[in-house]
Amino acid sequence: MKYSSKQSAVLLLEDGKVFYGKAAGKIGTTAGEICFNTGMTGYQEIFTDPSYFGQIPVMTNVHIGNYGVNNDEVESESIKIAGMICKSFNEFASRKRSNGTIKDYFENNNTVAIQGVDTRALVRYIRNKGAMNCIISSDELDIAKLKEKLAKVPSMEGLELSSKVSTKKVYFAGSPDATYKVALLDFGVKKNIIRSLVQRDCYVQVFPMKTSFAEMKKWNPDGFMLSNGPGDPSVMSNEIDTIKEIINSNIPTFGICLGHQLLAHAAGLSTFKMHKGHRGINHPVKNLLTGKCEVTSQNHGFGVKAEDIKKVKNIEITHINLNDETIEGIRFTDKKVFSVQYHPEACPGPYDSRYLFDDFVGMMASVSKKSAVKSNPVTA
Repeated sequence: MKYSSKQSAVLLLEDGKVFYGKAAGKIGTTAGEICFNTGMTGYQEIFTDPSYFGQIPVMTNVHIGNYGVNNDEVESESIKIAGMICKSFNEFASRKRSNGTIKDYFENNNTVAIQGVDTRALVRYIRNKGAMNCIISSDELDIAKLKEKLAKVPSMEGLELSSKVSTKKVYFAGSPDATYKVALLDFGVKKNIIRSLVQRDCYVQVFPMKTSFAEMKKWNPDGFMLSNGPGDPSVMSNEIDTIKEIINSNIPTFGICLGHQLLAHAAGLSTFKMHKGHRGINHPVKNLLTGKCEVTSQNHGFGVKAEDIKKVKNIEITHINLNDETIEGIRFTDKKVFSVQYHPEACPGPYDSRYLFDDFVGMMASVSKKSAVKSNPVTA
């Protein structure tokens, strides 16, 4: 097996903490908000998740790239992370199904990364200090110069990023002969959300995030889907106004991740920047309606303020995080509208929460008097 020498690289955190390692991916400099994902697998889906736009994840699993990359294991058309930090960047793929190596994948996507970092120490540091901006460089090792560049990077709080990853034009998914028509407002949608709807006999029209309610209503959808996405929901006032119209239309509506946060704002609730956020595929969530616990896939740095729930009479909490009791799901008590903070499409992750798509289809069925179609939980 052929090995190559590695160029030196440096990771500088906003508070001045420095970690050293070796270059991985493209040689260069990149900056963004540092975060960490505790998933043991599914790195390619993480890299291509639009919700990570503007962020640099620390991969807590030691080996990243060991099973290569596959053209089917993506959540968007390209890498969306701003950069990546890991312990071991494996340049050789070990499975037959791989379409290439992570080394080529990162270089072809112009993505800068750093390897050889003590990721356990780094994650412990972030857990204590909280999320902050960082910069990675393999072509500039002067800390003073990197500090100057990092100082110009905007904070994630107050930053609108969905417009960077939302589709620019309308497109369709599924069969035009499907039972249900779902209008999906794209804030940075993961492909598996669309797949999960199509598998449940839905014909999906994906709309750019700036699309008006009136324009979407012309299609006469049976339901609305509010997708995941990156950035701070509190600054997306136009989209919040659109969602208010969607709510008032009494058409069944389902929000996921950023869609959940925007739905909360539209209902009169507010959000806050979390200390370090939730990112991984093993977060325990309790369904307060059934009393059951779900193991969930998560990726978010903002949350809905629990104290605001008391101010809104027609909203109830449906799910809570069992690690920190933050809100993971809400629903309207007088409308067929609900949302969750986590990812029921779970790619990567467990299938525990796929029933939420069935609940959404059931809502559309009850309104349109059509038969609800159940999916195969194994292939969904």
